[in-house]
Amino acid sequence: MTHSYQISGMTCNGCVAKVKDALLRMPDVLSADISLPDQATIEMQKHISLPTLQQAIGAKYTITETASMAHHMDMPTDDVEKSWIATYKPLLIVFAFITGVSAIAAHGHPFMHWMGYFMAGFFLVFSFFKMLDISAFADSYSSYDLLAKKWRGYGFIYPFIELALGIAYLTGFDPFITNIATIVVMGFSSIGVIQSLVNKRKIQCACLGAVFNLPMSTVTVVEDLLMVAMAAIMLAL
Repeated sequence: MTHSYQISGMTCNGCVAKVKDALLRMPDVLSADISLPDQATIEMQKHISLPTLQQAIGAKYTITETASMAHHMDMPTDDVEKSWIATYKPLLIVFAFITGVSAIAAHGHPFMHWMGYFMAGFFLVFSFFKMLDISAFADSYSSYDLLAKKWRGYGFIYPFIELALGIAYLTGFDPFITNIATIVVMGFSSIGVIQSLVNKRKIQCACLGAVFNLPMSTVTVVEDLLMVAMAAIMLAL
C-alpha cells in the first residue's frame, strides 16, 4: 500500500535525506519518495500509524496524511523507457562528458592512458558532486553502505577518498597502490548496493551526492563494478 503525506520542517536536501533515511530504517517501509517543500509518498507492507511515523522522523519535522491510498497503474513500455532516460539523464551526461574529455586528453596515446584519464575524471567529478552537500550525502550513503550504516562518519570521509583516487590517477601516482585501493573501495561499496537491490529497497543512489534524486538500481552496480574492472585491467597490464 502507498500513502501520501506532508512533512513540514524540511528546508534543504539534507533534511530530505535525513527524513528518508529515518523512514527507510522502519521494517515495514518498502520505499519513500521525499521532496521539497513537504511532499512524501511512502510505500509500506502494512499500514503504519501516523504517530509511529512521527516518532521515526523526530520532533524536528511534522508529518500529516494527505491521502489514504495511492494506486499504481501499469505504464506503456515507451513511457517506462522515457522515464528511465529522464531519470538517469544527469548521470548519462556526466559519463558522456568524462568519456569525451578523456578521449581528447589521451588522443594519440595507448588505450591505457584513456582508462587512466577516465578514472581520474570519474572520481574527481563524482567527489565534487558529493561535496556540494556532504552532510546530505552522508545521510543518503548511510542508508545502504555497510560501513556508513555502522559509522556515519565514513560518509563524510568517502568523498575525499574519491578525490584522492582521482588525483592519484591524474598524476600517475603509484599505479599498483592506486588500482588496489580502487578495487577495495569500489568493490566494498558495491556490496551494499547489491544487498539493497536484492532486498528490493527503493532508495536514493548517492553516487552524485544529494544534488540529483537518482534511484538505486542496477545502474549503480554497473557504475561501481566498472571501476573495479578497469582498475583490475590496469593492474594486470
